[in-house]
Amino acid sequence: MQADGKVVDGSLLGDANGVEPAPGRVKDSGKWQKPRFSRKALMKCCLVKWIIASTQPQDKDDSSDSDLELSTVRHQPEGLDQLQAQTKFTRKELQSLYRGFKNECPSGLVDEETFKTIYSQFFPQGDATTYAHFLFNAFDIDRNGSIRFEDFVIGLSVLLRGSVTEKLNWAFNLYDINKDGYITKEEMLAIMKSIYDMMGRYTYPCVRDDAPSEHVDKFFQKMDKNRDGVVTIEEFIETCQKDENIMNSMQLFENVI
Repeated sequence: MQADGKVVDGSLLGDANGVEPAPGRVKDSGKWQKPRFSRKALMKCCLVKWIIASTQPQDKDDSSDSDLELSTVRHQPEGLDQLQAQTKFTRKELQSLYRGFKNECPSGLVDEETFKTIYSQFFPQGDATTYAHFLFNAFDIDRNGSIRFEDFVIGLSVLLRGSVTEKLNWAFNLYDINKDGYITKEEMLAIMKSIYDMMGRYTYPCVRDDAPSEHVDKFFQKMDKNRDGVVTIEEFIETCQKDENIMNSMQLFENVI
């Protein structure tokens, strides 16, 4: 099943690059390799497609765009040079992202309802409400109910072009729903279930109702090294980096971001 042209893997154990391995094909190496993101891959990201869609191809750069300044925007973002230093996007990519962002969000801020709208459009076969809620909270660094362009683009940079460790830190933040520095089995199950709900019942291969719980039981047992009922950031990163299946599963963000 595809979500807006993207293969949706019901098992959440697809190839690290978001591509299902051909039947019978064996990986050349047992080591997980960091996926490489081209511009084409970047445009598969729901959040990027959402804001780029509102950008007119014939638009030309002007001084206000180049400096990421717009007098009618209530929240003025940081300078382009500073954002370029903080992210792995090029200057032109940042200009395009901002142009689309300001068109979609004239106030300069994104709220949770906008996230829910975006993901319901890209994943119409399922219920994206809960996943959009969790994802929004992960982007909402200040916990004030809105996301600035700076936080938005810095988060995207980590998810799409960050190092393995950066991505895993971001993933931990997503799973740590109450932001207490630990992941419980209940939190992990809530996130996993929200992803399955968003993908819908018509994914391929077919998803069983107990699949999220099975995944969480298996992952949590491996991650909770000292059996204290919670997973720390150190346990999370160490386990993910050592276990290829879990690492591949962590790449689900590249299918559903």
